[in-house]
Amino acid sequence: MGGRRWFVVARVPFLLIVLIGASAWIQLPAEARVKSIAGDEAFVRMEYDSALSVYSASLHESPAPAEILWRMARLCVCLADISPEDQQMDLFKKAEEFARQSIAADSTISEGHTWRAAALGSMAMEGSAKEKVQLCREIKQELDIAIALNPEDDAAYSILGSFYRALGNVSWIEKRLAGIFLGGLPGGGFEDAEQALRKAISLDPHVFRHHYELGRLYADWDRPQDAVTAFTRAIEVGPMMAADKKRIERAREMIAKLQDRG
Repeated sequence: MGGRRWFVVARVPFLLIVLIGASAWIQLPAEARVKSIAGDEAFVRMEYDSALSVYSASLHESPAPAEILWRMARLCVCLADISPEDQQMDLFKKAEEFARQSIAADSTISEGHTWRAAALGSMAMEGSAKEKVQLCREIKQELDIAIALNPEDDAAYSILGSFYRALGNVSWIEKRLAGIFLGGLPGGGFEDAEQALRKAISLDPHVFRHHYELGRLYADWDRPQDAVTAFTRAIEVGPMMAADKKRIERAREMIAKLQDRG
């Protein structure tokens, strides 16, 4: 199913069944299915407030459907990305909570694990060194589970690529100190990041993030021509999330800098 899990474009119930998987969708109560369609359509249009209103209505059901809960996690991550900095952490924490609830409701749905990893990755940016190491382990574990549950989860591979890129930017001495004092970081680096991002692109070449993150990887890896190619492709694909609009500006800036560098 690939990138269709990022944005479920559904105009009629049959298409929704095809895009999110028949078994998971059929298990939703009828009212939740209707709300899922309306919420997904609003999400695709980047009308996040409308999507939030629609999805939230399903949360009053007892128990709340796992398929709605992971969508709420995804939505909170996307809202955080376009919110003022002083509001972002609260939204990432809400995303993580919704993802955990989704996993508790149905641990076999990969998206719960994928979007928990996404939320934890953002939360780790503000944590102490010890908290970052602990969160790294949790992120990797959640992504491994997500991919095991759904080997075509391009979002999980994309986030895994970003995760490995971050590890590749950790110096040897920092890794050594983390191993001595904090129990060590997971293995991985730029090569692993490239493999994961290439896999995400192969599953869905039409997702902006996959190409943009590949460009960031190549820029960090001192591969300027490859970075320019990846950023150019990201711009061609166009935005799929509201935050992508600013990332397109950054991609253009990076292309100019990389070309100036020669």
